Amino acid sequence: MVTRTERDSMGELQVPLKALYQAQTQRAVQNFQLSGLTLPANFIRALLQIKKAAAQTNQQLNLLDASISQAICQAADSQLANTDMQQYPLDIFQTGSGTSTNMNVNEVLATLASRTLKQSVNPNDHVNLGQSSNDTIPSAIHVSAALALQQQLLPALQQLQQQLATKAEQIGHLVKTGRTHLMDAMPVSFGQVLGGWQAQLNLAEQQLQMQLHHLQALAQGGTAVGTGINAAPAFAHKFCQQLNQNTGLVFRPAANFFSVIGSQDTAVAASGALKMLAVSLMKISNDLRWMNSGPLAGLGEIELPALQPGSSIMPGKVNPVIPEAVAMICAQVIGNDASITLAGQSGNFELNVMLPLIAHNLLQSISLLSNACNTLAQNAITGFTVREDNISKALALNPILVTALNPLIGYTKAAEIAKQAYHEKRPILDIALEQTNYSQAELEQLLNPARLCKGGNISD
Repeated sequence: MVTRTERDSMGELQVPLKALYQAQTQRAVQNFQLSGLTLPANFIRALLQIKKAAAQTNQQLNLLDASISQAICQAADSQLANTDMQQYPLDIFQTGSGTSTNMNVNEVLATLASRTLKQSVNPNDHVNLGQSSNDTIPSAIHVSAALALQQQLLPALQQLQQQLATKAEQIGHLVKTGRTHLMDAMPVSFGQVLGGWQAQLNLAEQQLQMQLHHLQALAQGGTAVGTGINAAPAFAHKFCQQLNQNTGLVFRPAANFFSVIGSQDTAVAASGALKMLAVSLMKISNDLRWMNSGPLAGLGEIELPALQPGSSIMPGKVNPVIPEAVAMICAQVIGNDASITLAGQSGNFELNVMLPLIAHNLLQSISLLSNACNTLAQNAITGFTVREDNISKALALNPILVTALNPLIGYTKAAEIAKQAYHEKRPILDIALEQTNYSQAELEQLLNPARLCKGGNISD
């Protein structure tokens, strides 16, 4: 490999000739060959946005020469437009502050800016001016997560809710057997089932919107430990104003820098909201799998779109692949949350030292859930059909319908009728006609599944 010589405070080092990064990044490449996992591109882009806004702010404060500021901004814009991830090779398992990644971005921008100006732009003195890894990396976690929520997950979640609403309009009037403990229970409509799912997702959206607000509070300006050493007093507010102008979101300085640098409570809470959504999506996915089960020996209430062969040995078998994939995503997000929870406990005194892990897991969870919502909406909810013949047969034979007669004949008598209907495999209406004084017309009205979906007392 052809190399060039670079120097940092620890001495000279050989760096790949075509690399935009410099010595500190190369040291980290050599020191942290642990997993092959790198920080996501949207985290790197958040750092690029921070460096651009910082350069603009420092120019406004007359702390950075206009030509250097503009060269840094030009370099950041070029990387934002075409992020070359080969220039950001660092393992997520590195120094817990993410200093190596902060310097990686500083060095790339310094190299590009130096080429533009035909003079030296320093990664520390110029690109990192008024900043520390200790406030920049926590800020990048917030910025990247906020942008990902705003641009990816929330739109995908809203689209899934809309698709459920559309499906409810199409099939909501159809009635099926309800189930508790996986056992037959009182009837429910598809509108009620889909409405329940939609309500779960709406609550998850509310929680995510709340966390989005908290994520928009930034540590930038607190520098090394929260005191703001080496940053101009006006830096934090002007930085956020500039970042808002650049990104379109509404970021603000955190009310207390010591809190957001020494802890990662906001990231932990955001991960908790993502876990909540994952739990909801897993419930929906498993409901779809159960309702689709069969097609002959299962519930067979719905038929999901047939997307691919389901077996390498059993011809004709088709599996519920989308709900299964979504359920695995949910399991991964729940695991990510456990790691983030543990990482959040690593706020020792004035700095959390598991920042890269938090960044990686949080952004992976947002990305996975965004994809899960999109594929569930497009490839499962939109295309599933109801097997009306199957749900009608099951309803007619469901002995639990006798629950509706409890107020009229009492629990004990109703239980006798239910047991007989189940034992003889006859419709509950036929047994009730034999065992009570009600006419067929009266029982048809009393035991009408569509009427029973509305709840209330049978005599109402």
